Amino acid sequence: MRSMTCVIAFVFLASVSAAFSADEVEVKSAIVSVGLFKNGLAVVKREVKLPGPGTFVISDTPEPVNGTWSVQCDAAAVETRVGEREISVPTPVGNGDLQTTLAGKKVTIFFREAQMPSVSGTAETVTPPKTEFTWDRNYHGYNGYNAYAQPNVAWNATATANAGRFLSLETDNGRVLIDSSMIGYLKTEEKGEAALKRRVPALFLTLGKDAPKGATATISYLTQGLAWAPAYRVDISNPRKLSIEESAVIRNELGPLENTEVQLISGFPSIQFGHVLSPLAAHTTWATFFQQMHQRIASDDDAAQAISQQALSNSYAPAAGGADLGAEPAGEGLDIFYQSIGARTLAEGEALGVSIAKASADYERVVEWRVPDARNSYGQLYAVYGGARHNDDEDSAPWDVLRFRNPYNFPMTTAPASVVAGDRFEGQRISHWVNIGEQASVKVTRALSLRTRSTEVEVPGTREDVAIGGHTYRRTTVTGELKLNNHRKEDMTVVVHREFSGELQSADGTPEKTLREEGVYSVNQRNELTWTLTLKSGEEKTLTYKYVAFVMN
Repeated sequence: MRSMTCVIAFVFLASVSAAFSADEVEVKSAIVSVGLFKNGLAVVKREVKLPGPGTFVISDTPEPVNGTWSVQCDAAAVETRVGEREISVPTPVGNGDLQTTLAGKKVTIFFREAQMPSVSGTAETVTPPKTEFTWDRNYHGYNGYNAYAQPNVAWNATATANAGRFLSLETDNGRVLIDSSMIGYLKTEEKGEAALKRRVPALFLTLGKDAPKGATATISYLTQGLAWAPAYRVDISNPRKLSIEESAVIRNELGPLENTEVQLISGFPSIQFGHVLSPLAAHTTWATFFQQMHQRIASDDDAAQAISQQALSNSYAPAAGGADLGAEPAGEGLDIFYQSIGARTLAEGEALGVSIAKASADYERVVEWRVPDARNSYGQLYAVYGGARHNDDEDSAPWDVLRFRNPYNFPMTTAPASVVAGDRFEGQRISHWVNIGEQASVKVTRALSLRTRSTEVEVPGTREDVAIGGHTYRRTTVTGELKLNNHRKEDMTVVVHREFSGELQSADGTPEKTLREEGVYSVNQRNELTWTLTLKSGEEKTLTYKYVAFVMN
């Protein structure tokens, strides 16, 4: 059988005047696979078998992200549209809207006041608007931008205020309006379970006559309601080799999954319109659509917020000092990784915790102390000129850090990492993206037993005014001192990072010097010195350095 791409034609129906044709047969669609991102979005693939030419109804209406709706079929073109259909549902007990509950039924009303005679009649059927919002075709201005539609909620506001207050009956003597608060009780002449008529969204698929034997349609789209949250458990009971387990929690707020293939997606996906519902979604309007598009395109603040939310789930932190050449080449094409966990059954509202992989790796425990730059790119001290320190890392405190290489045959995604030693909980910090074989650094807890102090002073008599680029700078020489004292009963390996702005003159030992990217084009070089040293138990060590800085007057 030949395969072809279906021509997709959809109509968003804001209102429908009558129930759809009885020729429209209801069919079931099955979610055959889902791909879960970590930001609340999922790639959903559904299959539905269409027995032959005609129009078929799916009651489970998708809510696709804008631009992601796609239909493929194996025989002929399929047209899709979203509208409403009328269904019968049991009458809820205690429903306050008597008019809707009793519509079309013969009832007898008995009043609270005994002297008032009972009233019998048929409850009128009131036709509400077909959707929550009615379309206003008039132009509206919106914050200086064009918005071609606004919700018209006047009818809804009035209806909400009056709902349940009056009950309208058609009696032998005409129409009667009864204040609901005056009703003592009522009875109906119907037996068995009463039913209400409801209008609900539905997806309609129309298969042409060129597929007399039917066809299988595959519907794919991106939607909200299904995501996964990864985590790592790192056990350091063995002083030389750690064990690491990756797990995932999946929460299903989308719909029932029955033997559905589940894939976990990691990487840094670009989903520019992830917050915008497609006009094909049943619970949206053009007003909502344009407003969501406006929020993403017109507002820098909204864009920044979306990016920060994306980074929270998929953040990537490059290794200090540049690329890790120990990483193994792996993967082809784009850096989006799919990891299957097999077929799963999960009801809507349920959450599932699964173990994904376990491995072991050699590791080392070091104490890392990062001292951020005290100056801005103009050589001015933050403490004097105000503003936040550049790259201030946890108040400059030293941290116990685990270093190991990714032992999995797939990248480690960004996730919280809990460190334990047997049954003892040691700490939890975020572990950023780590490629196969690349070195991972996971903070555990602050190293309180390493006492540290950092100072910088200007060498007297070294000031000299110079002109650079039309501005006057003060050239001065600065000396710095880093003091460390080990209060543990064991030796520790300490990695010291000192950031500074200026031209290095000298430094104790043989630290590694790195030119930070943000300082390539500034008057002052933005440098980083890195010392790796062994500090014996009870030992104190002092590291000194000297550099020349240009300070704007």
